[in-house]
Amino acid sequence: MEGVRIRDFDFNKLMDFAANAKGSVFLKTDEGDVLNLRSQLTGLLVLSGALEQGLIREATIVCGDKEDESRLFRQNLYR
Repeated sequence: MEGVRIRDFDFNKLMDFAANAKGSVFLKTDEGDVLNLRSQLTGLLVLSGALEQGLIREATIVCGDKEDESRLFRQNLYR
């Protein structure tokens, strides 16, 4: 799982992206955890533990569908 490294992005926009993705969307942490962002429970856990005022500083996003990965580049996830 390689993924796309993104920095200073809006978590709510990322969750909207994941909800509308064709395939799975994962957030990979530097500690090696892989969280399924299509899961609402995972979203709440990430939100409660890793966010500071709705902003995650850095993460790797892994898309299960190549079209979603291309769409990720076109999304305005940044604040």
